[in-house]
Amino acid sequence: LKLQFLYLIALTPDHSHTMKAALMLLALAGGAAAKDLAPTPPMGWMNWVIFRCNVDCASSNTTCINEDLFKVHTDALVSDGYLAAGYDTIHIDDCWMERTPPRDAEGKLSWDKARFPSGMPALGAYMHAKGVKFGTYTAESPTTCAGYPASSDHEDIDAKTFASWGVDYLKVDGCGPVAYYEKGYPAMGAALENSGRDIVYSCSWPAYLGSNETAKGDCYKSMIAHGCNLWRNWADIQCNWGSLHGIIEHYGKYGEYLQQFAGPGHWNDMDMLLIGNDCITENEARAQMAIWSVMASPLIMGNDLRLVPDAHKAILLNKEAIAVDQDALGKAGKRVSGDASTGQVWARTVSGGQAVALHNPTHDALDVTLDFSAVGLSGAVNVRCIWEQTDLGSFTGSFKATVPAHGAAFLKLTQ
Repeated sequence: LKLQFLYLIALTPDHSHTMKAALMLLALAGGAAAKDLAPTPPMGWMNWVIFRCNVDCASSNTTCINEDLFKVHTDALVSDGYLAAGYDTIHIDDCWMERTPPRDAEGKLSWDKARFPSGMPALGAYMHAKGVKFGTYTAESPTTCAGYPASSDHEDIDAKTFASWGVDYLKVDGCGPVAYYEKGYPAMGAALENSGRDIVYSCSWPAYLGSNETAKGDCYKSMIAHGCNLWRNWADIQCNWGSLHGIIEHYGKYGEYLQQFAGPGHWNDMDMLLIGNDCITENEARAQMAIWSVMASPLIMGNDLRLVPDAHKAILLNKEAIAVDQDALGKAGKRVSGDASTGQVWARTVSGGQAVALHNPTHDALDVTLDFSAVGLSGAVNVRCIWEQTDLGSFTGSFKATVPAHGAAFLKLTQ
């Protein structure tokens, strides 16, 4: 198919339209191949939201970026039921690399020897022995966002290095000249394909292209064509309601446009789950879980698994909420109605019905009404509460819920 693409370009003097058509063919082919790696949105745990780039292990040994932190969280993922629920990957974010020298004598990246004395292959083996997948991080820039060695112009050797360590998932950030990404992300995709190991490929390219998602269409098609299994669309999440609310509103505005790019093997990534942290309330945690699931976003926790409150843990482990996110149809949802100052209806087609979140972004409790016709249903509709995992009854025409401030009712509709 890639040879056909080049042939089409060569034959056409003014080939702008032909390039777009060929790029779509590549996207379709790349998407088909990627389905095997991420048929549903990835799930797991990542350290960045809480632990950032804390490398001061002398004064904060239990919260610094070292191998013990990731072993402890691997153990917690298993013992606390997260792995069984589908959260199957531990992701090491930025700041794991050796800085001096930035590459070894063979030109390979290496790990900080003081903080990861056993080495990355051994840490990956520890995860694999527990049934957990191994995720790590680099960037398409000379250095990472925290100033550690990264992968621009080293995609091939780095992909082979990660494969040799047993890496199962690679998050690739930006952090450098945006003009390089058009070359760099495809190069890393090709390098991973040729690495000899199946590695889920998380791309950050569109997050560096501004806020207008409708201007990023060619980028999304290119990422699918070159093997990106998921991508960060927009701003980094911060541990507060304001940031979470802003991301919800962004996807409310652009969700309908973004639907076309999401599906088995390639997903829009709304960023990490704040659930489990004290920076958001239980109601806000429910809103995030419901909307992320309706949007078919990856569910990657950004918390300290040792400190997750029971109420938040119940949200993270709610099997019916997870089933919405992981629905095999792979159809992303959208905001059907509402805005930042009113009750909102978010909906997604899932196996056997519709999953609906009724979200209240305001500061007071609010009655939110769902008109069944807005989600393509008529006649008697069976309504089930996903949070309580109980049937609420059969309703005709509409359903109304009183939703707490910043919260969300989460429903499964069937007929």
